[in-house]
Parts: sequence; structure tokens; C-alpha cells
Amino acid sequence: MARFVVVVDTQWDFMAEGGALSVAGAAALVGPMQVWLSALQPGETSGVLFTFDTHFRETYAASPEAAMFPIHCVRGTRGWENMLDVALLDPAIPAWRIEKGVFDMWAEPGLAIEDARDASRTIPREEFFDRLAAQRITDVTVIGVAADYCVRWAVEGLVDRGFAVRVPAALTRGIERQIDTVAAQDFVGKRLEISAEPA
Repeated sequence: MARFVVVVDTQWDFMAEGGALSVAGAAALVGPMQVWLSALQPGETSGVLFTFDTHFRETYAASPEAAMFPIHCVRGTRGWENMLDVALLDPAIPAWRIEKGVFDMWAEPGLAIEDARDASRTIPREEFFDRLAAQRITDVTVIGVAADYCVRWAVEGLVDRGFAVRVPAALTRGIERQIDTVAAQDFVGKRLEISAEPA
């Protein structure tokens, strides 16, 4: 059965050493992530969704994140840009993107998922994942940052929607907790597997 892939917030501000909210060790993941995405096969991959943490200077002060973190991932700036290009994917693999203004990609009502190659094609977020389930796509692999924030919330939403989630530990980094600790503390008995190998 083909798996779906979610790539969480692999943006310059998080991944680059000079980013506004650089996650320790994340810069070293860019190369391995590029290799991993390039190796995905159409027959084994039903699609890839890239998430974008997205903020605006005018409204960030009122954001829940402002109480914890400095401004970051301002839309249209270098810090907002994804360090993983959709062109890495085989053209036969569907590519998608979603912009979110909070840690949890599921929290904001009314968000849409957009075709990463054709911005005119959008699908409401919940309908998108309902379609995956209807197609009997049950397995989702999640990579990205940060393991204890946006990755953690992405995983929780997927598990709650009935998907079996796998996170390759070598393709994520956390700020205060790494993914194995997140799994042990927050997902006991849930359908989450932490794998040592990225394949």
C-alpha cells in the first residue's frame, strides 16, 4: 500500500544555522532530506504535503507563538522559504502545500491544501485527508521540525484521524525534546512508530 508523506516546516528560519528560530542540528538534515525525497518512488508514495509555518509582521504580536518565540517565518521573506524544493520529487508523485499560523496544522478552521505545482487547485484540509482514508491510504511518514512542536501536533492529528504514523528519527530534530522522547511521553499505545532508518 502506498504511503503518504508530510514534510513539516522545513523552512529557512528553522533549518538554517542563521535562521530566526534555528533548531539545533537541523541544518545537517537538509542534505539527507533532499536525498530521501529524491528517492521516493511513485508506486510507493501517494503524495507529499509540505507544511509552512506562516506569519506576518503586522499580526505576529497577537499570535500564540509570540509569547514563546521571536518572530519567524514571515511570509515572503527568506526565512519563510522551504529549503526542500518540490522539484526534488518525481513528477509522478502528487505534491501539496499548506500554510498555517500556529504550531498545530489542524487547529485553524478553514485551511485549504494547495497543489504545489498548480496553485489554482485547492482542497479543504479535512476533505483532503478524508479522501486519503477513502483511498485506503493508511500509512503516513512524517519528517521535519520541530519534533516537540509542529511535528508532534502533525502526528497527533494524523493518529486521531486513524492513520498509522512513522517518523524516521534521523530526519527530525526537536527544540527541547527529540522524537523518541515525544513518542514515549505523548503517544504511548498510539499508532506511532519511530524508526532508526530513514527509508
